[in-house]
Amino acid sequence: MHALLSVSDKQGLVPFARGLSSLGFTILSTGGTLAALEAEGVRAKKVSAHTGSPEILGGRVKTLHPKIHGGLLGRPQLPSDAQELAANGIEPIQVLAVNLYPFRQTVAKGAPFDEVIENIDIGGPAMVRAAAKNAETVVVVVDPADYPQVLEELGKGGVSPKTRAALRRKAFAHTAAYDAAIAQYLAEQAQEPFGEELSLSWGKVQGLRYGENPHQRAAFYRERATPVEPTVAFSRVLQGKELSYNNLLDLDAALGVVLELPSAPAAVVIKHNTPCGVATRPSLEAAYRTARAADEVSAFGGIVALNREVDEACARALAETFLEAVIAPGYSAAARAVLEAKKNLRLLEAGPALSSERAVPRPQLDVRSVSGGVLVMDRDAREPELEWKVVTKRAPTEAERAALAFAWKVCKHVKSNAIVFSNADTLLAAGGGQTNRLDSARIAAGKGGERLKGSAVASDAFFPFRDGLDAVAQAGASCVIQPGGSVRDAEVIAAADEHGLAMVFTGVRHFRH
Repeated sequence: MHALLSVSDKQGLVPFARGLSSLGFTILSTGGTLAALEAEGVRAKKVSAHTGSPEILGGRVKTLHPKIHGGLLGRPQLPSDAQELAANGIEPIQVLAVNLYPFRQTVAKGAPFDEVIENIDIGGPAMVRAAAKNAETVVVVVDPADYPQVLEELGKGGVSPKTRAALRRKAFAHTAAYDAAIAQYLAEQAQEPFGEELSLSWGKVQGLRYGENPHQRAAFYRERATPVEPTVAFSRVLQGKELSYNNLLDLDAALGVVLELPSAPAAVVIKHNTPCGVATRPSLEAAYRTARAADEVSAFGGIVALNREVDEACARALAETFLEAVIAPGYSAAARAVLEAKKNLRLLEAGPALSSERAVPRPQLDVRSVSGGVLVMDRDAREPELEWKVVTKRAPTEAERAALAFAWKVCKHVKSNAIVFSNADTLLAAGGGQTNRLDSARIAAGKGGERLKGSAVASDAFFPFRDGLDAVAQAGASCVIQPGGSVRDAEVIAAADEHGLAMVFTGVRHFRH
C-alpha cells in the first residue's frame, strides 16, 4: 500500500506519517516534506525514486508522471484498469495528503510578482483533483485536521464512504478556492476586478443559528487573506453569546463609521444597521456617553463601536445599558473584569489599527446578491479631503466647516435618502431610509428638536427641490453640505441664501441603499 504525502502546512505531518507506516503503508514524498519526515526518523521513499524520473526545471516538475497520476486515477477493482496498471508497472496509491504552495501567504507578505507566480502550485492541485475524482479508491486529505479521523478509520479496516465523500468535497473546494485566489490576485494586478468571470473565495468562520429570521439558514464566511484594515470577520470574540446574522451586519456598520474618525476617541451606536449615536471626545467614556445620549431609546439593545482600547471608566458606562455587542481595538484587564459580569454581552477585539491613521488598504469589493446573480462594486471607502465649492453668498466659518466635515463622514453611513444634523463632534439627529428627502429631513428635525439650532446638515445626495432645504433651515441648521448636481441647484442655492445658510457642494454622492 502507498501513501503520498506532499504538504506545505507541516502541522500534524509526522504523527500522520508514523500512523500510516504502522498500518503498513509505504510513504512517498517530495522536497521539504521528505526532509521533515527524515529529520524525525520517519522512513519515506523519494517520489523520483518511485517514478524513476528525476525532478526537473528547478523542481517545477516532480509528480507530473504516469506512475503518480496512474496510481491515483487507476481503479484496481476494474479488470481493465488492473491489467493496464500491471502492464505499465504502476502501483496504486491509496492515500494522498497534499496541501498547496502558500500562494495567499506569499501575496499577503507583499512579495514581488515573480515570487508570487512561483508560488502557484501545479502538481499539487493536479494530484488533489485526480485523487478526489477517484475518491472511492483513494483517500484524499487536504486539511491536517482530518488526519486523526482518517488514521482511526484506516485502523478499523477502511475509510467509510461517508468520510470519503466529505473529503472529496473538501478537496475540490480547496483547489477551487486556490484557483480563485490566483484569479483574484491577477485581476488586482491588472487593476481589472470586473472581468468576464468573477472569482472570489471565502473560508467558513462558523454556521449561524439562523439568518435575518429564524426560518432562514445562514453561515458566516470571511476572506482567505487577512486584510490590512480592521474587519469584523477577523476580529477576536472575547465573550458573550454566539454572534447572530443581524449582529454581524450591525457590527460591520458600526465599525465602518468609527473607522472614519481615527484622530480622537470616538464612539458609535448602531441600531438596525443605522447610526443613532456618534461622538468624539477627549476620553472614550465621554465619547460613548455623548453618543448614547443622542438617542437613549434606540441605544437600548444596540451595537457599539469604539476606536480606542476600552478602559474601566468606559466599561462601567457600557455596562449601564443593555447592549448586544461591542467592538473595539482592545480592552484593559480592569475593563474586562467589569464587562465579564454582562455574560451575554458579545465583546469583539478588532486590533490596534482602529486607533491611528492606517495604511491605505487594498481595494475591497462590495458583493450583494440579487435574484439569479450578484452585483459587485468598489467599496465606498474613506475618501481623501474634498475640495468643497462654496455656492452661497455666505461661506461657512471655521467652526461650521468642522461641523460639516463631521456630518459628511456620518452621512455616508445612513441609509438613503439620508439627512444628518451634527456639530463638530456629535451626531445630533439623522433621518434616512425614506422614499423622499423631505421626509428624512422632517424625521431628523423631529428627533433633534432644540438641539439643532446652529447645527450643520449633510445630505447624501442633492436636494431635488427647495422643500428639503427649507425644512432643515426651519429646524435650526446654519450650514449645509451636499453633492450638488440637481437641475434645480439654483433654486436650492437661492433658498439657502434666503435663510442665511452657508452651503458647500462636494461633487460626490454617498447613496447607501
